[in-house]
Amino acid sequence: MDWIVSIDFSILDFIQNTMVNPVMNIIMMIFSYMGEAGAVWIIAAIIMLFFRKTRATGVIMLAAMALGLLVGEVCLKNVICRPRPFLVNTSVKPFIHAPLGYSFPSGHTTTAFAAALVIAARQKRGWGIAAYVLACLIAFSRMYNYVHYPTDILAGIILGSLCALLMLFIFKKTGLSDKLSGNQIKAAK
Repeated sequence: MDWIVSIDFSILDFIQNTMVNPVMNIIMMIFSYMGEAGAVWIIAAIIMLFFRKTRATGVIMLAAMALGLLVGEVCLKNVICRPRPFLVNTSVKPFIHAPLGYSFPSGHTTTAFAAALVIAARQKRGWGIAAYVLACLIAFSRMYNYVHYPTDILAGIILGSLCALLMLFIFKKTGLSDKLSGNQIKAAK
């Protein structure tokens, strides 16, 4: 396990030593706060609920993010109890308000990748690409701001993607995605 921690800190130190500057501090702070409590993704999902064409996508996003919250924030973080990087290496202070709670996995990343995968699977290609770019920026901002290790980010990507895939599968198998989109009504006519 020590070699994983060593690699984690090597990556974090590289980011701190090569990328940190006043302009990037502001940019990465914005992306980190955009992902706070899944805010940007929840807002996007709620907006999608108002349109028949995107309603199912919004519901599946919310379900995938809720599952990620349950598994990641409620279960894994409290079982693994990994302290955040800035608590281990106290010589680096986060550029954002220091978050409470444990580090593994990254909740911001879990939420971002759950939402991005659902958008990419169900919407036009451009929206999927934009969602993934935003998800990557939010995930990177968590390392830049020294509040997550790279392995926390990797775990968040995996967990978020698995939650999205599971919800996409469930909604497709049960026919809920068609019912929510109104496709079943069209097929009956």
